[in-house]
Amino acid sequence: MRRLEFIEFRLFWEGCVNRSDLMGTFGVSLNQASTDLNRYIGMAPGNMVYDKSARTYIRSGNFDPLFLKPDANRYLSQLRSAADGILDHADTWIGQFPSYDSAPTPARGVNATTLRSMIAAIRRSEAIEVKYQSLSRPEPRWRWIAPHAIGFDGFRWHTRAFCLTDQSFKDFLLSRIIETRGTKPSEVDVDGDADWNEQVTLEIGPHPELSGTQQKVIALDYGMRGGKAKIKVRRALFYYALKRLGLDTDPAARKPQDQQIVLLNRNQVLGGTA
Repeated sequence: MRRLEFIEFRLFWEGCVNRSDLMGTFGVSLNQASTDLNRYIGMAPGNMVYDKSARTYIRSGNFDPLFLKPDANRYLSQLRSAADGILDHADTWIGQFPSYDSAPTPARGVNATTLRSMIAAIRRSEAIEVKYQSLSRPEPRWRWIAPHAIGFDGFRWHTRAFCLTDQSFKDFLLSRIIETRGTKPSEVDVDGDADWNEQVTLEIGPHPELSGTQQKVIALDYGMRGGKAKIKVRRALFYYALKRLGLDTDPAARKPQDQQIVLLNRNQVLGGTA
């Protein structure tokens, strides 16, 4: 099934696919690649035709995906991951990469051993002792935490954990965990982390002071329908989401052209109702 999905991915995004594509991506033999292509033709006979001059199969005008729902986010995620060095080009399904670049994001100093320890503690439902550097104290402090999830705020990676020292659920930046040591069984109930388990719905719309044409453009940018879009976020990540979208300040504090969207249900969500 994966190879059939790959055939459709290449047909949709690049317009062609051949045996060498399957051989290079999946390591299959020439005969197996031919079998996969013939099998695809048998199941979706109108989706591709063989171009003898180019010696490749090309997407037909009647192409209709059978195995794969084309997803722009998936394509762009692969493009970005390869460009950022997270994935090798060979590990993606993209054959010919378009020219790409992005605004730089500072690298975060997450230690691989620290991350491994957090993941292991989550998997085993353990508490782990960490040496953590907070902004509120000049020196790092040892504390016991019981992590249960990993989170990303758009810029930094966190672990969501119950702090046995402060007796509350908190976010701990992975980059500020300097060292780890012992572990012990944890009986912390993850269901007790209400902020992690509760979803908040943000309703965003174009800034009302933009012109009608500008509002239509912003609606297109964010996939809005009826002048608004809904974004679900865990309450624990709520303020991170507001900050990333520029919604953490009064809309009047910035020019409409700079802050192009507003939070339509600001009173509702800030009042604590999802």
